[in-house]
Formats: sequence, structure tokens, C-alpha cells
Amino acid sequence: MIDDKLIKKFMKKYNADKSNKAVEAAIAQVGLRQATLNRDAIKRHNFMFSDTTKKGDVTEQNSSGRCWMFAALNTARVDTMKKFNLKTTEFSQTYTFFWDKMERSNYFLNAIIETVNEKTDSRIIAHLLKSPLEDGGQWDMFSGILSKYGVVPKDHMPETYNSSNTFEMNSNLLSMLRFFAHELREEYKNSKDITKLEKMKEEYLYLIYNVLVKALGPVPEYVEYEYEDADGKYNRLPKMTPVEFFKTVVGWNLDDKVSVINAPTEDKPFNNVYTVKYLGNIVEAKPIKHLNVKIDVLKEAAIRSIKEGEPVWFGCDVGKMSFSKLGIMDHNMFNYKEALGYTPNWTKAQRLEYGESLLTHAMVFTGVNLDENGKPINWQVENSWGEKIGKKGVFSMSDEWFDEFTYQIMIDKKYLPADLVKIYETSKVIELAPWDPMGALAK
Repeated sequence: MIDDKLIKKFMKKYNADKSNKAVEAAIAQVGLRQATLNRDAIKRHNFMFSDTTKKGDVTEQNSSGRCWMFAALNTARVDTMKKFNLKTTEFSQTYTFFWDKMERSNYFLNAIIETVNEKTDSRIIAHLLKSPLEDGGQWDMFSGILSKYGVVPKDHMPETYNSSNTFEMNSNLLSMLRFFAHELREEYKNSKDITKLEKMKEEYLYLIYNVLVKALGPVPEYVEYEYEDADGKYNRLPKMTPVEFFKTVVGWNLDDKVSVINAPTEDKPFNNVYTVKYLGNIVEAKPIKHLNVKIDVLKEAAIRSIKEGEPVWFGCDVGKMSFSKLGIMDHNMFNYKEALGYTPNWTKAQRLEYGESLLTHAMVFTGVNLDENGKPINWQVENSWGEKIGKKGVFSMSDEWFDEFTYQIMIDKKYLPADLVKIYETSKVIELAPWDPMGALAK
């Protein structure tokens, strides 16, 4: 029991340590992170990298959770820049955002119809209703958008207030979808007729479309791309659909892009393929698949890709031991133990199991600094938080930070060992619960 005697005991113990007052004053004045910054860790990051890829101008997602889209489009544009001799280019994030919202609404309503016999207070219904339409997403979800809808240049569907500041739009859409879920479940309770629910769903999807067009703008049906290359020469491509444009200017074989994760928990043995139930956006698209492997596999594949000039999309827990102002992610970023007297000695698996860590942000590896033995020291990271964050939008990540807080990369199959590619392509997919941390990036 916490009583006066116990508190006095704590006070005596606290006051006996004379260093506490100095630490107390510093933390109160500038905050915990600023007061505990490890200067030795900062010195490790000179933002010099032995191997780098081409990259375009810094992008900014503003007050939205579209990091996964920005990271994917920033990765894709490098192929376009090489192919057409461009200094930089940018695809419309608003365009892909529109279609993700539309498809995710359909995915949610389908899930509600599929679970119509579940009780309203069941864990699965509670999970579906909690976050039916968030901004975040997974690589395979974006792959589905690229395959079905393609891409357009940024000037064909530029940012709006609502694409850059999604809270108001999302609040309205979330309220609508939850009410639609209520109406669908009530209709089935009364009629037991699934066909009626499908008709209702179509009406609801129009209402979602109506909001999206008004908030994000109408989507272009065609692309008419004009550009000036790095030599100042004007060029124009023939008029084409967004899907044709993606195939022409990016040209990825999306089936070659693999999601590889490092989730070292007992429930996810390595060298197996996993999916997360009710994680997706396009109903008819291929399911999300994660190949779970040891962390060194992620690193080796990423290094191979970077050496070949191909940047690497990745997912991590960006808030852990990182200082955005300086653009540094280092496992020793803060002297918490020295200042506070204690810091938890977590393993990566324990963090995942106890909710201490999960995927929160997607960015792009655009470089790595290798030592004389070819081992990584630091990683160059392209973020989507604008030029004022980090070193003009670029971050430096220690290799030890990669070990602890990087969970996923998207990599071309050619950079993986053949035996792992075979596992990815032929193994039975193990389904994880909807609330598994490996689905957190889509929240």
C-alpha cells in the first residue's frame, strides 16, 4: 500500500543522492530527451556513406499517416529518374491515397458482412470497428494499388488540405463506416438476407466516393506527361492510363517484390511465411505475405540492393532511441539509465510480445556506410517529413538500431538466397491474429 510512511522513505532515498537535483533541474528545463542526449552517439554519425543510391527531392507527408505511400513512391521514382535522365520527379501521393481509402472502405464493409453472425462485443468486431480506415498501410497493400490503379505525376492530382491534414476527413469517414456497419448488421438481424447487404454496400460505397472526391479531388483517367530531363531537353510521352504510365515509367514486376520481416518471437519461427487476418485493402488482391527471417538476412539483402543502385523500402519503430531534429537513430541516443537510474533491458522479442514496440513508420534506405570488412556501420535513410527534419530530410541510423527497431523491408527476390525465395513462393501461409504487431504499420 502507498502510504505516508512509504513516500517519506522514497523522499529520503531520493534526497540522499545529490546528483538527483542536478538531473531534476535539467530535465525540468529542457525535457527528458534533450537533457539526456548522448554526445558520443551523435559523433558516430557524420552522414558519410560508402554506398548510396540515386534519390529525388525531399518529400513531406505533413499531418497524415501516409509514410508507407511516400516511401514506396520515393522508391519507385528512382527507376523513373534513371530511365528518363531526370534530376528528380514525384508521383501523386493523393492519387494512391484516394484509391486506398476507397478500397479500404470496401474491404471493411466486406469484413462486416463476413462477420455478421459475430456478437457486437466480440474481439473481432471490436477490432474491425476500432480502425476501419486509417492512413497507414503495408507494402503488399500498396503493391495492389499500383497493380490496379497505377500512378500519376504529382501535378495531375496535387495535394489538398485534406490529403495533408487527414484528421477531419478521416473522422467523418470513420463515423460513416461504423454507422454503415451498424445498419448492415441490423438489416441481417431482421432479414437474414445477405443479398440485401451487398446492395446496401454499393450505396454506401458511393457515399464514401462522394466524400473522397470532394476532399481529395477527382481522379484523373489519363496521364499526359511532359518533362524536362537533366540536360534541359523537353520531352512528352503519349497519352496513357495511369496503369500504362506505371508500367512505362517504373516498369516493376510487382510479383518480384517481397516483404521480409524480422519478428523473433516464439509464435513466429523463422523461415516461415505469415499473413495477418483482416489486414488489407483490395478484396481481390493477393493477400499480404511476410517472410520471417533472421535480421542478418534483411541487412545482406538491403546492402546488395543498395550496391545495385536500388533503394529499399522498410518499416520500423521510429520513435525509439531517435532524435528527429538531428536526424539520428542510434541505440545509445539517450543516457536514460544514467539520468533516471534505471532503463528496461528489453530484447526485441520481448518488446513485440509486451506491446513495447511495433511498426510505426516506413522510410527508405538510400545508402549504407560499410567498414573495411564490408560490415555496416550506419545506414542512410530518406524520410518524408520535409527538409526541416534531420539533415535536409535525411537520417542516419546505426547498425545496432537496425538490429533492435527495424522489422521489415521490401526487397526484390533477386537479392534473397534462392532457398528463402522458394519458401516464400511455396510454403503454406500461416495466419496471424488481426491484432498481431506485424500488422501495426497499417494502423
